[in-house]
Amino acid sequence: MKEKQKVLVQFGARVRALRQSTGLSQEAFAAQCGLDRTYISGIERGVRNVSLANIKILAEALDITLSELMQGL
Repeated sequence: MKEKQKVLVQFGARVRALRQSTGLSQEAFAAQCGLDRTYISGIERGVRNVSLANIKILAEALDITLSELMQGL
């Protein structure tokens, strides 16, 4: 797996784990973020290269800092 793809998959797994720990479905999380559910799905599967602005939106919706979201990557 290429390094770029690896980080996308790792980031997606991190978002999924944090979302699931809050008990939110993809649909509910997407609504909270103001993003489309299919976009969230793509992030979690590692097929979307997320912009910094949307990473900030994800962190805010999870009620964590950007550094906490990136932890372990």
